[in-house]
Amino acid sequence: MSELGIRIEGLRKRYGAGDTAVDALKDVNMIVAPGEVVGLIGPSGSGKSTLLKCLGAVTEPSGGRMTLRGQPIYDDGWKLADLRALRRDSIGFVFQAPYLIPFLDVTDNVALLPMLAGRSNGEARARARELLNALDVGHRAKAQPSELSGGEQQRVSIARALANRPPVILADEPTAPLDSERALAVVRILNQMATQYHTAIIVVTHDEKIIPTFKRIYHIRDGRTYEEAGQGQSL
Repeated sequence: MSELGIRIEGLRKRYGAGDTAVDALKDVNMIVAPGEVVGLIGPSGSGKSTLLKCLGAVTEPSGGRMTLRGQPIYDDGWKLADLRALRRDSIGFVFQAPYLIPFLDVTDNVALLPMLAGRSNGEARARARELLNALDVGHRAKAQPSELSGGEQQRVSIARALANRPPVILADEPTAPLDSERALAVVRILNQMATQYHTAIIVVTHDEKIIPTFKRIYHIRDGRTYEEAGQGQSL
């Protein structure tokens, strides 16, 4: 498996100390290759959200190692000085709710992140149009978020996650609010985008509709991960 995607080794996260300490992550090991979409499932309280926060450089782990694109980002301590730049440039986030900025139109919602990364207005908007067209929402480029359907909003949020060409996308329950048809459409898009942009994608989900689509699945239980082959049903 390629080193250039995501590699997590022996990751741990402890909250608190002494008798009140809680080990949210005890021994997490994962590999996700570029161009691969992997499912992460587990019961509530199993550590899924904590793992995504650690991998997204939002929460500091207590030990272990995380590597993105072959570069260590955590090895018993952060290896990068600017975690905000890491999140902005190397990690795309897709959430259960789209969290689009209500007073910006669709194009500007997608173009904002590249602009913050220093790209020109024209370059950022061209990138936004490219992604919106690829996701079949280019005709909604001038619409306000409130004018979009739920499925359209989620497509725009995926476009935003891809705007800076991150090597990693973390998707947290991205299909939870959607019906079966739209949920499978979102998973189809994530797979297409993973292949097209060579992106490693982790999808945290409880959604029984999409779990059969994954070729590989990581279960997380009691803070530990267990890998299994998925069904990989055709989309």
